[in-house]
Amino acid sequence: MLRFDGVVLRAGDFRLEADLEIGKGARVAVLGPSGAGKSTLLAAVAGFLRLEQGRILWQGADLGPLGPGARPVTILFQDQNLFPHLSVAQNVGLGISPGLRLSRDDLRRVDDALERVGLGGLGARRPGSLSGGEQVRVALARAVLRARPVMLLDEPFGALGPALKADMLDLVAEIAEETGATVLMVSHDPADALQVCPETVLVAEGVAHPPAPTAALLADPPPTLRAYLGNG
Repeated sequence: MLRFDGVVLRAGDFRLEADLEIGKGARVAVLGPSGAGKSTLLAAVAGFLRLEQGRILWQGADLGPLGPGARPVTILFQDQNLFPHLSVAQNVGLGISPGLRLSRDDLRRVDDALERVGLGGLGARRPGSLSGGEQVRVALARAVLRARPVMLLDEPFGALGPALKADMLDLVAEIAEETGATVLMVSHDPADALQVCPETVLVAEGVAHPPAPTAALLADPPPTLRAYLGNG
């Protein structure tokens, strides 16, 4: 379980409160108006932002003393964080060893991960030679090999077309199902949430609210979310 225990985040005049729980293995969307603090919430889980107050716990253990690299978390951003001077296989291999000290077994795991995301045989290429969708798949393959129990998605598919984005969301759902990962996904598109996240955390007016069923929340959104979605 991922627990936000009396968390307060602050940046200048911005303040966000979170007191909620997310079940182990849950897939949860994070929705809300622009600037409400959706990415801020993920940054706090990943260890990129210090808490002003409270604790974030995973399976009862306080994540506060842990740096980003030591947390049970992998995060995908919109720019994918791929290194252009490394091959696709090397970028994926970073999920096993940041120093790329890879055994033969590790290299087989890299190949298997690339096959899993539909990039078999492309390991020798550079990221710049791939399409946007293929670059997303490289980042997903690396996340698979990191094998962290919490996966954070900060709109990594925002630049993709609708059909390709739908494919990537399905792939994330499949991987999460296979690995048992807990997923927190920031999106501006309620259709994304409906597709892969049974629950949604609404972030609005300085509060990250406890998870609610996605379909019910979007069918009858509170005023702040309704105004953002343009539903009146």
